[in-house]
Amino acid sequence: MLHINVLCVGKVKETFFKEAIFEYSKRLSRFCDLNIIEIQDEKIPDKSNEKIEQEIKDKEGNNILSHIKKDSYVIALDLRGKEFDSVTFSQEISRLSITNSNITFIIGGSLGLSEKVLSSCNEKICFSKLTFPHQLIRIFLLEQLYRSFKIANNEAYHK
Repeated sequence: MLHINVLCVGKVKETFFKEAIFEYSKRLSRFCDLNIIEIQDEKIPDKSNEKIEQEIKDKEGNNILSHIKKDSYVIALDLRGKEFDSVTFSQEISRLSITNSNITFIIGGSLGLSEKVLSSCNEKICFSKLTFPHQLIRIFLLEQLYRSFKIANNEAYHK
């Protein structure tokens, strides 16, 4: 069975987000072994500057990198990444699952991902050029993964 890891900076606090994550996690259990790993986000001081923000991204980045399994195909969610429609994303997941038993998605915190993390990834994807809270992107990712498996299995849902 395909193992999908979702590394996320920060915790989900809102009940309605938690419920959506639980629901999609339950639905995905038919298709893959899903593991969501929440990584501690660093506090951003009120009087922040570029140097401090870079240090925060680097610290979060090192924590992210320590959680990536060596045999995993790693995909970062990044504004500069490749955009897919749902059918093409499904085809990409299917293609990757042929040669990879582990796929890891990375969702950064409010400052984004460090260059060290981005350069270590096999691929970068973008769901939208709009800015969304990282908690909501987690739900988008899970929903699109579920949609991908439904498409790949020719099951009703995606239309």
